[in-house]
Formats: sequence, structure tokens, C-alpha cells
Amino acid sequence: MTRGIGAAGAAGGIRAAGAARAAGTHKATGADRTAGVDRTAGVDRTAGVDRTAGVDTAGDERLRRWRLVLGGGEGDGTGCGLGGRDAAMDGALSALYGGGSEKDGRGRERSAGLGASAPSVARWLGDIRTYFPSSVVQVMQRDAIDRLGLSTLLLEPEMLEAVEADVHLVGTLLSLNKAMPETTKETARAVVRKVVQDLEKRLATRTRSTLTGALDRSARVSRPRHHDIDWNRTIAVNLKNYLPEYRTIVPERLIGYGRASRSVKKEVVLCIDQSGSMAASVVYASVFGAVLGSMRSLNTRLVVFDTNVVDLTDQLDDPVDVLFGTQLGGGTDINRALAYCQSQITRPADTVVVLISDLYEGGIRNEMLKRVAAMKASGVQFVTLLALSDEGAPAYDREHAAALAALDAPAFACTPDLFPEVMAAAIEKRPLPIPDMVS
Repeated sequence: MTRGIGAAGAAGGIRAAGAARAAGTHKATGADRTAGVDRTAGVDRTAGVDRTAGVDTAGDERLRRWRLVLGGGEGDGTGCGLGGRDAAMDGALSALYGGGSEKDGRGRERSAGLGASAPSVARWLGDIRTYFPSSVVQVMQRDAIDRLGLSTLLLEPEMLEAVEADVHLVGTLLSLNKAMPETTKETARAVVRKVVQDLEKRLATRTRSTLTGALDRSARVSRPRHHDIDWNRTIAVNLKNYLPEYRTIVPERLIGYGRASRSVKKEVVLCIDQSGSMAASVVYASVFGAVLGSMRSLNTRLVVFDTNVVDLTDQLDDPVDVLFGTQLGGGTDINRALAYCQSQITRPADTVVVLISDLYEGGIRNEMLKRVAAMKASGVQFVTLLALSDEGAPAYDREHAAALAALDAPAFACTPDLFPEVMAAAIEKRPLPIPDMVS
């Protein structure tokens, strides 16, 4: 039986795929990649192969890989034994993806599970960081939290220091925030801050440069200063004034950028659904909110909601404070959140409202739609993101998404890399770059 297939039906199949990723397989067959081997780390691909039966061959290596994927036992059919590093790697996989008590490749009894104690989990976390690359470690950590119910162990500082931090772990920590003891909170904040800083390094520069250009283009002037001239547009407009004998253009009309950086040109309202399914989106939105809030030409407001509405604008200078000001879980009242956002709009024609939600509305549906229609009629640029993450196609309320599309407010999922382009298009009031895969 392939690792990770349990009694959960379809969910078991998903976990089988997760186990294959953890094993480092390239395809579902697992025959083409050494399980869990990070080749860039210089690991000996043949380490652990039982060579007592003769000379190692390509066939032995293929059996070894299958053995690591299938998990051993009488039914795997490989007859391959493991030793050294491979045996330890197999043990780490079995603790998470094993299907119960069975015999390993050496005939010894083994069983799945990490035990209930923090020390055993901490040792396991150390093992997987030794044997697998960071991206695989993150997959296995998420699977351990989901499959084995290890969330409560993250309330211990020693555990937090052992985990590989990523966006999904931050989401889990935020959901445990209210139950977290004081002794753990500082460690948790350090973990969250590391992830946030990594995201800011990746996303901030491109976001600022993209939006600065969009803000400048949205404020063109006809008598620009020399360093504010938009040369591409100026040359295009004056091509008719080309003088062949001098091989030059006489610019009768100059087109330039406005001094967007000296005053607030646009208002941005980020309205973020903090229900449990939106954890990754909340993390990314908080980082983007801090980046937008640092731009003097934008007046950015950040609002989070479930059945209550909380304005976290005064904490925008530190996205970690924003994240710990959220409370993942609970119900959803989009209408109530949009009512608050609408009350904060003073310049509709210069305002972009970004609703980040899966649209599972628990409030008054018709009122929500009327509110969106009213904002758009007043000149507000309204953007609905079903998710702001790299997790693929999200689950969402299709009926509400279709109703928004009918109001010329299409709802779509957005990756963090696409978000700057979406905001730039909204600021310039041009068509949004909606991904093709979203209907």
C-alpha cells in the first residue's frame, strides 16, 4: 500500500500525493526519483542500499526507490532492505504516513505515529530537516498537523523553535493565538516575523515600483518638468514632427507624469475575510497592506472581519502586529464589513476597494450586492479576490461570485506575484489582469 493512503477515502488519496512529494518523487509512480534525496546537497544516491547480495545495479536502485515510496511490509513486493541513512529516512516517513503496525524491510515491527509528547515530535522535526529539503519539510509539517492533530504542541516554545516556518504555519499559529500561553507568544512572534520579513523581501520592491508607475501615469500633466517627462508618450505624439535632415523630432507637445509622490493620489481599502479558510490570504494581505501603507501617494486602510469588523489601519507599519490583531475562524458578515468600508470613503473616484473573501456570506446577501453596486456607481474601483495565495484554485461561493460579475465586479483568485499588477490596473482604471483559469 502506498504511503499516506488511509481510511479517509478521497482525503487519503490527497495525502498519498503529499507522501509522494515528501518522498521526493517526480511522478506518481515514484520510479524516476530517489525518495527524499536532495541531489543538490550532494547526498550519495546509493547510500543505504543493501549490497550484501551482490553488486549494486540500476535495478537495485530502482527497487530501493520503490521501497522508500511504498513503505515496506510484506505487500510491497520489492524485497529490498534499507540501511543507514535510508533506514532513518524511512522511519521519518513511516511516523507520518505509515498505515499502522507492520514489519519493515528487516522484519521488525513498526507503527505509525509520532507519539503524544513534545520531545518525540521535536526529534522527528529535526530528522525531517536533516533528510529532506525545506520545501518538502513544509509539506510534511502541514500533513503532521492535519493528520496527527499536533496543533496543540505548537503552543510550546521548544516546538516552535524546531519547525520550518512558512505561511501555512503562520496561519496555524494565528488560529491558536487566543489559546497560546504567554511563555510561547514571544517565540511565536519571532516565527511570524521571520516569515513576514521573507515575504516583504520578495514582494515589496516590485509592488512599490509597479504601483509608483501606475500612480504617475494616472496623474499626467501637459507642462511637465524635465525629469517628469514621459518620453515614450511624448515621442509617440510628436512623430509627425520628425525632421529627416536633422534626424530628430521637434516636440511641440510634452506629456509628463504628475508629482504623485508629493501628495496622496489614491485611497486603498483592503477588506479581509479572516475566516479559518482564508489563513494564507490574511498573511499575504497583511504584508501587502504594510507595503502599500508605506507609500506616501497612497492612503491605505486595512479592515479585517468575521461577524465583527476590526480596523487595523493604525498597525499597518508592522504587519506582525496586524496578524496578531486578527482572529482566524468564526462566521462571516461581508455586508457589515463593506458597510464600514463604505463609510470611510471620502473620494469615491480616487478609491480602490479590495475585498479578499471566499464569499461564503453569513449576512444579508442582497444588501451586500446593493452596497457593491452603490460603491461602483459612485466611482469606486471594486476588486474581489477569492484568495490571495499560491494554494491553487480556492473553494468559494459561485452564486455570489456570479452575482458580482453581473455587477461588473468579477471575482477571481490572485497569486501574490500577480497582486501588484491587479492593483496597478485598478489604480489606472483599466481592465484587470484576470487569470485565464478562473471562470
